[in-house]
Amino acid sequence: MRSLPVEELQPGMILARSIINDEMMVILSEGTLLSKAHITRLAFLDIPIVYVKDEYELSEAFQNVSALFDNGSAFVSEYKDVIHEAKSIFEEAKTKGQAPIEKSKEVIHDTIAPLAKESGVIDYLLEVNHLATDVYNHSVRVSILAGVLAKWMHMSRQETQDVILAGFLHDIGKTKFPERMLDKSVDTLTEDERETYEQHTVDGQMILSASPGLSDGIKRAALQHHEAMDGSGFPFGISGNDIHPYARIIALVDLYDNITTEREGFRKETPFAAIDKITADMYTKLDPTVCVPFLTNLKVAFLGSRVYLSNGLSGTIVRYTNDYAARPLVRVMDTELLDLNAFPDVQIVEYNPKD
Repeated sequence: MRSLPVEELQPGMILARSIINDEMMVILSEGTLLSKAHITRLAFLDIPIVYVKDEYELSEAFQNVSALFDNGSAFVSEYKDVIHEAKSIFEEAKTKGQAPIEKSKEVIHDTIAPLAKESGVIDYLLEVNHLATDVYNHSVRVSILAGVLAKWMHMSRQETQDVILAGFLHDIGKTKFPERMLDKSVDTLTEDERETYEQHTVDGQMILSASPGLSDGIKRAALQHHEAMDGSGFPFGISGNDIHPYARIIALVDLYDNITTEREGFRKETPFAAIDKITADMYTKLDPTVCVPFLTNLKVAFLGSRVYLSNGLSGTIVRYTNDYAARPLVRVMDTELLDLNAFPDVQIVEYNPKD
């Protein structure tokens, strides 16, 4: 282990100690494989010195780090591989009427849980959200996001594994959909199709109830992930504590993925549009005890990021005010600070645009 000033860091170095700010919030965790974006963010946050592992420990990391943000990166490669596994699992559930639980748990343990622990996973998911909107891709992304949120909520190891598996299997009931409905947006469904759509939650619980080796929380997540804290959801319109905590987590990350993914009739939106929607719903449809850690950590992840605004300006996210509902302050033209809370009509239209 050795200490280095931030300006001497190189992509591929691995943190030997976690970096914590003055508010005792972890900026980057021990073991993080540093990317160019990480280093830029550390410089932006005026972190003077960090501890990294020595050259011997880093030798393998240096070989592949240049591909971290490319479609050929390890993350995207593993993501694509696990989609094939997900498709196989869902097709078996469709054929047999029950999910292959041991195979699902193996996929969670070997691939999805490690992907959820990757530093920069939120950015990586934004890179793959364009690949496909089918139920397999959506289920894998939701399971990864569920694992990320479980970490942010400091859940136990077993609870984290359960939540990731709940995310992976939450839409298993869609295996009973007719083929014409599989890729349709909810907003374009006919009245009859809408009834079939809402039935997928009940069908999901039935499939999982026929599948041994699952906790009650995983089954209830499949049944309740479209319920709302204020009772406005489906299939039964239950509310509050009648909704299982796992279902509340899946409801949030499911919403985030839907907003940030290109769907039929809807363009892919930025994470900031998702943040605005979550903030608007956090005291009605969503559970604030789930929303607060998600929003807090998500916003920290975007500090120092470059954005394009709907008014034609571009800038860098500098900070947030001490309010969960707050939008960021953006430094534009190097000197001017634009508080987006004072300009509600100005939206972030592109995040970390690539030149």
